[in-house]
Amino acid sequence: MSEHDTAHSITVEVAYALPEKQEVVCLQLPPDSPLSAALSASGLLEKYPEIDAENGKFGIFSKLAKPDTPLRDRDRVEIYRPLIADPKQIRQQRAAEGKVMTSGRQKSVQ
Repeated sequence: MSEHDTAHSITVEVAYALPEKQEVVCLQLPPDSPLSAALSASGLLEKYPEIDAENGKFGIFSKLAKPDTPLRDRDRVEIYRPLIADPKQIRQQRAAEGKVMTSGRQKSVQ
């Protein structure tokens, strides 16, 4: 891309976090390109077939966004993976484990 072309383009990142690593792809796109264009241009949809381009969850800087959302210069598009466990249930489980641990200790009398 020439210097003239970059004056008429925006720079965006597309990020996909996996348990063991994070993939980040930096792209130059035409102004007002939709989020879906960044997903396609990133190559991540082909590299990771588990990403559901039709029904998946995507965001821009941690805010959910639809595929037709226009992008701005320096936006960070994020591809979200489905949750494996319900965060509310995990918190309840940790709280219950904490109560068991503290009730099992005996107070020393001096």
